[in-house]
Parts: sequence; C-alpha cells; structure tokens
Amino acid sequence: MKTLRELIDESKYAVFFGGAGVSTASDIPDFKGANGIYNTENRWGIPPETIISHSYFMRRTADFYDYYRENMLYPAAKPNAVHIALAKLEAEGKIKAVITQNIDNLHQAAGSKNVYELHGSVHRNYCQKCGKFYPLDYIVNSKGVPTCTCGGVIKPDVVLYEEGLAEEVWQGAVSHIRRADLLIVGGSSLTVMPAAYLVDMYCGKDLAIINNQPTPYDARASFISRDDLTKIFSTL
Repeated sequence: MKTLRELIDESKYAVFFGGAGVSTASDIPDFKGANGIYNTENRWGIPPETIISHSYFMRRTADFYDYYRENMLYPAAKPNAVHIALAKLEAEGKIKAVITQNIDNLHQAAGSKNVYELHGSVHRNYCQKCGKFYPLDYIVNSKGVPTCTCGGVIKPDVVLYEEGLAEEVWQGAVSHIRRADLLIVGGSSLTVMPAAYLVDMYCGKDLAIINNQPTPYDARASFISRDDLTKIFSTL
C-alpha cells in the first residue's frame, strides 16, 4: 500500500482502469467469480452471453428484460471505499481519469468527474424510435418491455454482446492512456476485449495491477497485489 501511494505521489498523470471487481464490495456480483453472473443458473438455461446480446434483445426483448432486471440492475448499490478514494484522488489532482468497464454509475455517485464508461450505463435508457432518454427507475418500475410515450421500445444504453463501444468514449479513454505515466488496473481480469487492448496502448512508466487472480499483463507490471481492493484504497 505504501509503494502504491508512492507511485501515485510521484506520478504526473495517473489513470485508473477498473473492472467488475471494483463494485463487488457494493454487492454487485462480478461476471466470472464463484458467485458471478456467468456461474449463476437462469430459468432459460441459456448462457448469459447469449441473453445479454444484441440479437437476443432484438429477437426476445421481453425475456431479455426479465433477465436484465433480475441480474444486471442494482439500484440500491452505494459507492464503496474504492470509488470514494478515486474521487478523492481526482479532487487532489492525482488521478486524471477513471476508465471503467462497469455500468453501475458508482464512480459518478462517489464524486468522480472524468469517467469513461466503456460499456455504457444502466442509468441511461433511450427510445429506439424517438431517442428520448429515461432514468433507471423507469426500467426498474416497468413491467415487461418498457416503452416510450411515443410507443417505441426502450433500450438500455449499455454495450451488449455483438455491439461496438461508443467511439467518443473509446477515443477519450485511449487519449488518457497514452498520456499517462502511471496506469492502475483494479478488479479486472484483463481478458475482455476490446477493453483490455487499452493496456497494450499504455507506454508509460509504471503499471500497477490489483486483482485477486493473475492477468495476462502481470509480467509488464511494476506493482502487483492480490489483496482486497477496498482494503488497499481505504488507505490511500
């Protein structure tokens, strides 16, 4: 923890890149953990990757929303020590940007301003017909397929399987990665593409990886920890 703090203090341009492990302490399950979404049975007997895909959404929208409400939405979740510490470090000028694979909006709820949501957010939902946006509560409190006042079907503004990342968000994340002299990776297996390609684009001085399992990029790291993220960040 002391070493990580020294790396942050010595850095002129630190960037944080986080995965699902950042939000597990907020009682949001990850994808590949023992109790993760990928390892939880569903009543359709279909792999989650299929259910939360673009083609499944278009073909079986009602079933998509049944699964989505049960497994992807956690409206009561609150920021944990990691989110809070990152917001504090940003306010101090230590962290220049937060790049996240999560869709829960908890970084913003904690106070972070410069956040790049690679996979979108459950808090934004838009009508496919007229483009009107709806908040998370509208989806949570609706039944079946949520529809707009114009009659159009509402789609979550999240990146489903088979969909590409938003170009503006991706380019913003790439810009910060290329300017960084310290990249802190937290709670990510670094196996989900194209998000993990961001680490390939990093050419800065120090790479810090905090994850409970090995990642494909550990050999490049100058700092590695398997310790609990919240324990580490609560001391920063």
